Amino acid sequence: MKNTEEIWRLVDAKQDDFIALSDRVWEIPELCYGEFKSCAEHTAVLRAQGFRVTENVAGIPTAVMGEAGEDGPVIAILGEYDALPGLSQEAGVAEPRPLPGAGYGHGCGHNLLGSASLLAAAALKDYLTANRMKGRVRYYGCPAEEGGAAKGFMVRAGAFADVDIAVSWHPSAFAGLNDPISLANTRIDFSFTGRASHAASAPHLGRSALDAVELMNVGVNYMREHMPSDARIHYAMLDSGGIAPNVVQAFAKVRYLIRARNLPELTQLIARVKKIAEGAALMTETAVTSATISAVSNLLGNTPLERALQDNLERLGPPPFDDADRAKAAEFQATLSLEDIEAAYRRVGMPYKPGQTLCDAVVPLDTKREPMVGSTDIGDVSWVVPTVQARGATYAIGTPGHSWQLTAQGKLPAAHKGMVHVAKVMAGTALDAMRDSDLREKAKADLQARTARTPYVCPIPEDVQPPLGMSS
Repeated sequence: MKNTEEIWRLVDAKQDDFIALSDRVWEIPELCYGEFKSCAEHTAVLRAQGFRVTENVAGIPTAVMGEAGEDGPVIAILGEYDALPGLSQEAGVAEPRPLPGAGYGHGCGHNLLGSASLLAAAALKDYLTANRMKGRVRYYGCPAEEGGAAKGFMVRAGAFADVDIAVSWHPSAFAGLNDPISLANTRIDFSFTGRASHAASAPHLGRSALDAVELMNVGVNYMREHMPSDARIHYAMLDSGGIAPNVVQAFAKVRYLIRARNLPELTQLIARVKKIAEGAALMTETAVTSATISAVSNLLGNTPLERALQDNLERLGPPPFDDADRAKAAEFQATLSLEDIEAAYRRVGMPYKPGQTLCDAVVPLDTKREPMVGSTDIGDVSWVVPTVQARGATYAIGTPGHSWQLTAQGKLPAAHKGMVHVAKVMAGTALDAMRDSDLREKAKADLQARTARTPYVCPIPEDVQPPLGMSS
């Protein structure tokens, strides 16, 4: 207890610099693999805090790693800093008010995510120094979580090969354990090539690539009834073949995001989608090619680490929100539906409390949560390193992920308090893992048991490189 309180005091002492870092990153939102300014901000803070810095991790220009300490176990704390398109929003304003510019915004709170993780790593670094303790702490600045699978490429390149334990978190409405369930996924571009012709005078000579894309979409829609209920498939048009309706479109391109509960199910679903694409090409007498852009594995849990993190959460208690924080959160909650708010409680297995605007308790470990049907590239890390994640309460209950409301709350005092709170949880958990060899060994044995029958195979094909230009 004494040691944990010491590292919590270190977090408190350093918080101002990292709150400022979070706000700076909020103000320069950048999409996946384009986070040059955000990465530079994190790199500068790493150097200012005395970390040994490695840039261009895994050949990715916006990935950075900072290490401190000597010998002993290696504890990694993972952060992110990429934003999302279409979610620009003025800070603190509870109505849609996009800012001028490209329209990007931190609608998933990654400005907070990276800053809290780096704060936890810096506090642990200072603790190791003050106590002359053997061990190494690493901060991994990981780009492109939103669709770019950067951590998967980093795992494939061996960036985590000597890490003993990995710790991370994600912004949420509640403080608790991040349930270790997610969907494996892949992004695949399907390109159809046909034959152009005059759509009025010679339509019979054309072979429409756009028709092929539309037929593929229809085929996938019919398949939805006949795939696992927890699988998900989404698509986006990348190239519809031009803006002239009187020209038969000779080229069209669609990106498919395919999700499944685990990698074997994902492999089967990919094969079915590819057959539908081939059928669409056959029907339209076009040609189709496919190219994998990225892929991520499903998350693996780790029971010993989850208990250690929960113990830190329960000793710390909920974030110290005050009446002003709750009143501001109520303004944002007023923009939401009752369905939004009730769904937030169901996701964490907590009973609905009318009138509650911010988290006021730690979510118990044994609540019956709704399965998480999103995806994250930390899944790949969890297959090769014992990994645990927290949920940090940083916004009004009911706020949808990837929304303008979430962007707007990213610089509020409540977001800062939640960020510092979860930094303490991560720092305490990382310290437990650093000084407790029995915890590390149990965590490693847990991972070995989970992967014994299905060893890790990176879902990204060997010939696929990080899609550094995917957002340009």
